[in-house]
Amino acid sequence: MSDMKQRKKAVPSPKHNEDPQKQSNDGTISSPRSGSNSRNSFWIDSRTALNLLSLVACLLLTWFLFQQSGQLAHMEKKYHLLQLEAGKCQDMENKVNLISEKCEKTQDLMEQLETLQIISHVKHLQEDLYSMKTWSKSIIQKKEELQENLTTLFHAVVKVEQSTASIAKDVSLKIATVKTDIRRISGLVSDVTSLTDSLQALEDKVDKAEKKTVQNIGDLLTSSIDRTAKLRSFASDNAKRIEQIKITLSDLRGDFNKHSDRLLNLESNRAKVLKTVTFANDLKPKVYNLKKDFARLEPMINELTLRIGRLVDDILQREKEIVFLNEKLSNLTTVQTEIKDMKDEIAKILDMN
Repeated sequence: MSDMKQRKKAVPSPKHNEDPQKQSNDGTISSPRSGSNSRNSFWIDSRTALNLLSLVACLLLTWFLFQQSGQLAHMEKKYHLLQLEAGKCQDMENKVNLISEKCEKTQDLMEQLETLQIISHVKHLQEDLYSMKTWSKSIIQKKEELQENLTTLFHAVVKVEQSTASIAKDVSLKIATVKTDIRRISGLVSDVTSLTDSLQALEDKVDKAEKKTVQNIGDLLTSSIDRTAKLRSFASDNAKRIEQIKITLSDLRGDFNKHSDRLLNLESNRAKVLKTVTFANDLKPKVYNLKKDFARLEPMINELTLRIGRLVDDILQREKEIVFLNEKLSNLTTVQTEIKDMKDEIAKILDMN
């Protein structure tokens, strides 16, 4: 109990620690400064907050030590109770020793009674002796258990004292570290002020950069809108040209079909002519007449061959035109895909804005 009182006296009272800190805080707040009052008030508030945190930590540590002292007092009470129980056990041992002496005396009496041949009384006495021995054994076992409990409690008390001593050392070390941290923070005030100045300069630069980016985005939007208008007009012109090309292709296909029909007719006529030539060879008397007819047909055949050559040239030219139109169609499809990509990019830029 004397150790508990000394520990309670050793714990510093939080009220005496709070008064000088409050006075120091009032002194720092009431001192006016020209220039950076807001920054100084901010760092004064941070110092007061750190001091309050250190005070709270000290209060928590004192409360923990008070609880530990209460637990130690409770353990001491239990230890005294166990000592009383140990004294009772010693009294019981004395009683057991007396009973054992009485049992020895009864054994002597039994021997004397055997000589007197009182067997029934002797048997009852033997049973009583056996019960007394069992009772004495149970008492001895209880005594051993109580001694073991006393030893375990003694070890537990020793461990609790060691833990309280280590906790007190840790608390003192933590208080010293808190004091050193407070000193370091007071030294870092100048560094923080310089950092705040640099932060303000950086904020100004960031504002300027944001304004420039907004201007650039507006210019890009205007240029992209003009480009989209031009591309739309170009796409409408290309669509009209594509329709005209489709019409010309349909006409060319019709002409091609007509010329192919004519070629088939000419080939059939040529086959007929060949048949007639073979028939003329067979018919020699009619060769002369056929020669005349052939002389008449030769200019016709020459004209037909010329027409066939012209048709072939026209067909080749039309095929070239078809290839050229296909190339234009492919170019138009690529232009349409580019227009779609530009629209998607414009939509993304608008979404970002």
